[in-house]
Amino acid sequence: MKRSIFAAVAAAVTVFSGHAALAQGETIAFSVPSLGFPFFVHMQNQFNAEAETLGVTVQNYDGQNQTTKQTADVEAAITSGVDGLVISPLDSVAMAPAVSQAVQAGIPVVTIDRRVDGVEGLLAHVGADNVKGGEAQGQLIVDMYPDGARIVNLQGQPGSSPAIDRNQGVHNVLDGMADKYEFVAEQTANFAREEGASVTEAILAGLDSPPDVIVAANDDMALGAMQVVQEQGLDIAIIGFDALPEALAAIQNGTLTATIEQMPGGQSRNALNAMIEYLRNGTEPEPEMLLTPIAITQDNIDQAERLGEIN
Repeated sequence: MKRSIFAAVAAAVTVFSGHAALAQGETIAFSVPSLGFPFFVHMQNQFNAEAETLGVTVQNYDGQNQTTKQTADVEAAITSGVDGLVISPLDSVAMAPAVSQAVQAGIPVVTIDRRVDGVEGLLAHVGADNVKGGEAQGQLIVDMYPDGARIVNLQGQPGSSPAIDRNQGVHNVLDGMADKYEFVAEQTANFAREEGASVTEAILAGLDSPPDVIVAANDDMALGAMQVVQEQGLDIAIIGFDALPEALAAIQNGTLTATIEQMPGGQSRNALNAMIEYLRNGTEPEPEMLLTPIAITQDNIDQAERLGEIN
């Protein structure tokens, strides 16, 4: 059963925390694709803060953007005898064998943010509905440009479920109006700021005229594109995804148009509390717990989870 939660996140965490108050000293492995991405740094920090509140020990693992490294991390966690594994898999297919190995070892596994394909026996998936997040980007383009727009689409890392889902969401909204909304270029920039800049620069050089919008599958790529647009003195709307503090600051000063808030702290808290509720009380969580992302612009920036982190 799928449920969509935004306003109810705090309530859900409160319920979980009430049961989890009896500290048992569990050890939970937390594995992210790469701490080179600020999004996962924040997610890990929030996970660790919640773990301290609940009396849980965390083994943190950085996949360093390599499936071989993340696979080795999962194997190390299994060997160390952790009580549970919360993982955001770098690649939804390539990480399946390692995740399956953890399940077969009797370790409860919760995937967070990113899914893994073809693995039976997962305890739960906690994340944002990335398709709806992509749809929010697409709808914002329609609202901003009701008469049509030329669009550059900077896609995420091939094989990652957020990249696939966010791209699908954008196309869900715009493909039915292809006569008005034209994708003049679509290319991956691998969720990386440097590639976001270099890919944008190459795309702009190959176009006869600038696009109206650059939509990016994360804020790092959007910020890279923003740098190029500023350097070239162009007027192009730029829409990111993740609501990083740097992106929020850019929205405040008008250099970035919008981003998508997917509540990574809420994801971390919900994933850990679902795991601990299961370990301590045997309560099975819902198989899929999804938060609904929202578009953040200057008009509603007060709804951003990390607004208080802007310097």
